[in-house]
Amino acid sequence: MELEKQVTITKRKDRQLLVLLHLSQLLDYISGLGGIIVPLIIWLTNRDKVEGLDQQGKLVLNFKLSMLLYIFISLPLILVFGLGILLLVIIGFISFIFPIINAVKVSNDETPYYPFTIKFID
Repeated sequence: MELEKQVTITKRKDRQLLVLLHLSQLLDYISGLGGIIVPLIIWLTNRDKVEGLDQQGKLVLNFKLSMLLYIFISLPLILVFGLGILLLVIIGFISFIFPIINAVKVSNDETPYYPFTIKFID
């Protein structure tokens, strides 16, 4: 007779870590790639430990990858009447404002939303 142990993993609620996850995207403005590396590390190390971190980590990483793709698309468009410069300004504005808005939403226990996000990680 085999006894099976059922291990139940209880996830803790940690709103501060979720807020830090969203605000860590702003490291792009300080260190370049820190805004994608730090959220990736937070997501990979805590996704099984913190409630909601797996879903929000995927959301943040999808947003960062989408913005990176839009930046690469807008670079050649600089040669077309400077349209790429306008797109880069808009992308910079969206990349700066929405992490702050969503950090506030998460701290108030609301659902975050990032516009123009492509689902790379499901």
